[in-house]
Amino acid sequence: MARATLSTAPSNPRLLRVALLLLLLVAAGRRAAGASVATELRCQCLQTLQGIHPKNIQSVNVKSPGPHCAQTEVIATLKNGRKACLNPASPIVKKIIEKMLNNGKSN
Repeated sequence: MARATLSTAPSNPRLLRVALLLLLLVAAGRRAAGASVATELRCQCLQTLQGIHPKNIQSVNVKSPGPHCAQTEVIATLKNGRKACLNPASPIVKKIIEKMLNNGKSN
């Protein structure tokens, strides 16, 4: 009667070492990033507003398309601390961005 034995030793110790090193590097990279990967790899603006009154806006952040999102995102931080996504194709939003850029250049 032949007895099958399961070996607990790896068949290729070098391959195991490389896999463990890769696992450690991935874990260290995630910890160093400080933010979860899920929030970095997707669009932040799922719905957008056509416009908002400029007096309510504290700052505007324009994010160019990239690997995280295929579209331009315009995120306005309001004076009450809330954030609002604006439609970058809206004429009023274009004027708001232009005004913010001009104010930044004059300082």
